[in-house]
Amino acid sequence: MLEVKNLHVCYGVISALQGVSLSVKAGSIITLIGANGAGKSTTLRAISGLVKPRSGEINFNGKNISGLPAHEIVKLGLSHVPEGRMVFANLTVHENLMMGAYLQRDQSIIQQELELVFKTFPRLKERDKQIAGTLSGGEQQMLAIGRALMSKPKFLMMDEPSLGIAPLLVKTIFEKIVEINRSHGITILLVEQNANLALEISHYGYVLETGRIIVQDESSALRQNPQVKSAYLGG
Repeated sequence: MLEVKNLHVCYGVISALQGVSLSVKAGSIITLIGANGAGKSTTLRAISGLVKPRSGEINFNGKNISGLPAHEIVKLGLSHVPEGRMVFANLTVHENLMMGAYLQRDQSIIQQELELVFKTFPRLKERDKQIAGTLSGGEQQMLAIGRALMSKPKFLMMDEPSLGIAPLLVKTIFEKIVEINRSHGITILLVEQNANLALEISHYGYVLETGRIIVQDESSALRQNPQVKSAYLGG
């Protein structure tokens, strides 16, 4: 469904990605793990059109999307839940969700997606009229995912969904990620600092280090890999 070939991204003179290649099969959950500054978020930002690659190719469903503007990429069915949630703090929960549906003109589809979001995250329905900035970190993460779902994506990228969230809610968020993948048939590319959790729910994983992929394997195998265990899994 997604194929990234030899991707290079620079911020000025700093080389953030140095020949990253990865592929994501339809219906799977794939995770990218690595230390801070390894290039995980940059990979997602390049795929979703927020940063322009210096070279390399990004193919989504057989179409080369390298260099396409972000809104065109969303139209193709690829949505991005950014690190830090980035909800519109002064808007209500409902208004935030409607921002996710801005490309959709059919009101019946918007209503259908809204019901799907509320079914997945009942708490958002309870908070529908609440100002987003007053939600807890976990609720804001639910809202950021819900907003992305409103665009009716085929492919969802999530950047650090557990960041700054109470441990109890982290478990809920990860259960919901699995539900979105299994029940809604949405393919997921996940960037996550909590490597244990990410490898537990994903099918395949890539380990990034200083802009390069150093290891890739089935998630179950990565959890047993001595190099991965000592660097990312606490032993």
